[in-house]
Amino acid sequence: MTRISEEQVRHVAHLARLAVTDEEVHKFTEQLDAIITFAEQLNELDTSNVKPTSHVLDMKNVLREDKSAPGLDREEVLKNAPDHQDGQIRVPSIIE
Repeated sequence: MTRISEEQVRHVAHLARLAVTDEEVHKFTEQLDAIITFAEQLNELDTSNVKPTSHVLDMKNVLREDKSAPGLDREEVLKNAPDHQDGQIRVPSIIE
């Protein structure tokens, strides 16, 4: 018994704007049926004692903690800028 029809495969292909041949429709129907069969096998497993998870591995934040630190001196920065005005670095305009 197939769980998905060729007509359903054609319909999904149409919605996805995919052009598929009759041969591809037949192939995809068999492949999708195999996938659905496998998923149904997973439903047979007893998962009543399995804690729900969002990821297979334990995830933790490995980034360093944010700490404020003094920045560069404005005069030192402006000394290296090719052009500046009123304490700001001037750059070429990109908006017309």
